[in-house]
Amino acid sequence: MSSRSREISVAEFFEKNKHVLGYTNPSKALVTVVKEAVDNSLDACEDEGILPDIYVRISKIGENYKIIVEDNGPGIEREFLPKVFGKLLYGSRFHEIKQSRGQQGIGISGAILYAQLTTGKPAKIISRVKGSKAYSVTLYINTKKNEPEIVEEKEEEWFMSHGTRIELEIAGNYVKERKQSVYEYLKETAIVNPYARITFVEPDGTVHEFERLIEEVPKLPRAIKPHPHGIELGKLIQMLRDTKEKNLRSFLKEEFVRVGDKIAESILSAANLTGEEDPKELKREQAEALIKAFKQVDLLPPPTDCLLPIGDKNLEKSLLLRFKPEFVAAVTRKPKVYSGHPFLIEVGLAYGGEIDADKAIILRYANKIPLLYQQSGCALTKVVEMINWKNYGINQNIGELPSAPMVVLIHLASTNVPYTSESKEAIAEIVEIMEEAKLAIQEVGRRLKEYLDRKEKQKMKKKKEEEITKIIPLIAKKAAEILDKEVPNYEKILARIMGYVYVERVIKEMDGYKDVKLFIHNFSKSRVEMEIYELCNGTVEAEAEIEDSNYKTLSWKVVLKPEDVSEISYRLKGSIVNPRPIVRCNECETVKGAEVLATLK
Repeated sequence: MSSRSREISVAEFFEKNKHVLGYTNPSKALVTVVKEAVDNSLDACEDEGILPDIYVRISKIGENYKIIVEDNGPGIEREFLPKVFGKLLYGSRFHEIKQSRGQQGIGISGAILYAQLTTGKPAKIISRVKGSKAYSVTLYINTKKNEPEIVEEKEEEWFMSHGTRIELEIAGNYVKERKQSVYEYLKETAIVNPYARITFVEPDGTVHEFERLIEEVPKLPRAIKPHPHGIELGKLIQMLRDTKEKNLRSFLKEEFVRVGDKIAESILSAANLTGEEDPKELKREQAEALIKAFKQVDLLPPPTDCLLPIGDKNLEKSLLLRFKPEFVAAVTRKPKVYSGHPFLIEVGLAYGGEIDADKAIILRYANKIPLLYQQSGCALTKVVEMINWKNYGINQNIGELPSAPMVVLIHLASTNVPYTSESKEAIAEIVEIMEEAKLAIQEVGRRLKEYLDRKEKQKMKKKKEEEITKIIPLIAKKAAEILDKEVPNYEKILARIMGYVYVERVIKEMDGYKDVKLFIHNFSKSRVEMEIYELCNGTVEAEAEIEDSNYKTLSWKVVLKPEDVSEISYRLKGSIVNPRPIVRCNECETVKGAEVLATLK
């Protein structure tokens, strides 16, 4: 039997076990290929601080599908191009501790492997580094050697000044209007990557534009060293054997993050060690003592610059524009650690409005990658089911998703995402991650409960308002007839009677410009803090915080005492996107004349 044994290359292994990478059926395979290519494009752009412009096209070629993914990233130098796409486990991020979509160097080369297995056709890659000519490579993967097998390479005429384009032909099945589809993957990707513009052309020629919402380039995460809390014994022993440090004290300070002189001494004291020991000579019992000491000593959490959160404001903006809910809230938790790896949890919740669903829609993400499959087997889904949503005014059967028109978005950002398999479809049940997800969901749940309670109170007030509304227009009309004047704005009168806050927008047009004034009247008996937003197309002149994107978002902060009136003005050559001013306010039961987004904290 030993005479028949031979080494198996990693490419040969995945050739016979392509299901491990997510290629389990034709529909899923097509989604996976697009996903791997788009993830590569986003990572490449972020690494160089480039706002991503990504083009995805799927065409029917006989019984197969041709997939093209093109980006405006930095491009890949000619000498590295074949190995990046034609060799599995060839990547730049495996040994770094920082947040990244790709880690193992399997994704895009796995897609190329699947293409050649199902159609027998090679992949074509065109890439251009700024300042050089475009270069193309057509290749297969030699599975026995796990090496690229180049069919053709040449300089190429290409209109892009820099970027990468990959063309693959695969056997697959294109599906529409399903949770597990290319369209859904790209839509969910756009939600958590608001700085990206994605154009998608379906096989029937339908074009979808997922526009860029913000112009800010994401900050590049910084690679860090392991954090002592949660590191495993085997990993520590390996680090002790591999270190170049001459004594244990230096090892602790140089090989771990957040360990300085004082912390190192505390760890050594708790482990009953001097610090002068040679790390390579440390016994297993001493390594165990160090592990126990790590847990006893208070350490600062890992630095946040190794992670790249989306940010609660960006999450709220994406959910608002993509789903048009009546309520939205988001939270970004502080970083924590599991098994020496920093991670953080972000949760966004959108409720009501145009969300048409009997049960909550769960959007799961890991390092900004949508997780479309194995929802029921994912730890993030299980946390949502474990929450008692009745505490937050939402119906739920025990152990099931809540029954409400809402979207729950959960994003796990980590230096090492604990997937349940290489296909990266679900998160493993790590206690620390599930606890953080639970706390984040509970926080947005409390905000939802406050909103629903206010909404219930408003119903009672609404009954009173309805009665008054029947009378006020009649009085206003009659008074106008008697005084021979125009009928006044009785919505403002109603706000005064009911003790509401009233927002009034007045527009005067002159010479192609719109002079816009917002008047905010506080008819309530409470001090009111507000944030007011306008979304505009065109040229804007304003004394306001302006966030550039496809829409220019103007924002103002206003504080009003009872009976105060505040005036805001700006000039616009273009159009206002939102029909009414968008408002967030504190302790404001009802706002008239505006769209209330959420309650401020």
